[in-house]
Amino acid sequence: MGFCRKINLLYVITKLELGGAQKQLLSLVRELDKEKFNPYILTAYDGLLIEAAKEIPGLKLIRCRFLERPIRPVKDILALFFLYRFIKNNNIDIVHTHSSKAGILGRLAAKAAGVKTIIHTVHGWSFHDYQPGLVYYFYLFLENLCAYFSSAIILVSQWDKRRAAQQLIGRQDKYRLIRYAVNYKEFKNNTEAYQVRKRFGLSEADLIVGMVACFKPQKAPLDFIKLASVVKKDFPNAKFILVGDGILRKKVCALISKLNLKEQIILMGWRDDIASILSCLDIFVLTSLWEGLPIAVLEAMAVGVPVVATHTGGISEVILDGKTGYLVKPHDIDALRERLRELLMQPCLRKEFAQLASSTLESSEYSLDTMLRNTTQLYLELFFKGENA
Repeated sequence: MGFCRKINLLYVITKLELGGAQKQLLSLVRELDKEKFNPYILTAYDGLLIEAAKEIPGLKLIRCRFLERPIRPVKDILALFFLYRFIKNNNIDIVHTHSSKAGILGRLAAKAAGVKTIIHTVHGWSFHDYQPGLVYYFYLFLENLCAYFSSAIILVSQWDKRRAAQQLIGRQDKYRLIRYAVNYKEFKNNTEAYQVRKRFGLSEADLIVGMVACFKPQKAPLDFIKLASVVKKDFPNAKFILVGDGILRKKVCALISKLNLKEQIILMGWRDDIASILSCLDIFVLTSLWEGLPIAVLEAMAVGVPVVATHTGGISEVILDGKTGYLVKPHDIDALRERLRELLMQPCLRKEFAQLASSTLESSEYSLDTMLRNTTQLYLELFFKGENA
């Protein structure tokens, strides 16, 4: 295959916050072959990863003040026209969308602008079982509509693939499974546990339970606070670290005060040293209500921390219940407590789980090289197919 010019590649993502989808996208763009591709990212005006994106050589960052996560009909229409004009004015060859809002607006704009190669990555579907019926079917309709003119739909878990097939979202030959990538060396070789504990006033004797998540309903951070309340009765030396922020912050703080947990819980806000934070944990917890495949779980496994998570989305594809971690039903605080109790009381079991979990990520399926190779091959396959159509 010869290249007469670089392929203009536009990524659209709702907001560059510190989330799994955003981190994966920036990892992909950093390693992308800039001799073949001319990459752009179009996103919301603000976001904690904006500066990180600006530092990527060869990337052009476009910030749209109309693009927001909540539904705002007027701004959404303006964002759609903004996207359309940008695609037309910059001769975009491939549009690759990420996140639900950007996935809808970006694909609609790309179709209207005549782009031949339109790709969407699903980081968990926009519809889920915790939505009211009308909202659920509205998002399902939009996903079906956009899937109709998508060239390919990238899925990060088999669970999302089965979900798509059940709901008849696009043709199955459009589905491509490309797993999240973990920089295994970065997390595996982190040795800052002692320094991190010392920095936050934690001792070697403390049992540290942590979670990394946005404070939004999907992640159920209030369940983590409730879990801390019941666990501290059995383990007075247990401490709980919560990394993240979001719309539920006020409720999180209020519940911490109500349950008298200010001495047990450390709110760290958003951090860019996740590997260091994870290295000081004894157990990682995730209380999500719905998921695609949470990157935080993969990162905890890479560090070598046993995981207790809710059984949702593709988590069971990486956590084998009772072997590499524990899985419980969402909102089941009692089950979470019992699983944590088992692990907190048995250091050898924690070590066993951690070693088995860590070894599963050594598979090339979760490597950056594999993600980059599979994604690039998909771009070229679909681009030349479109050019020759």
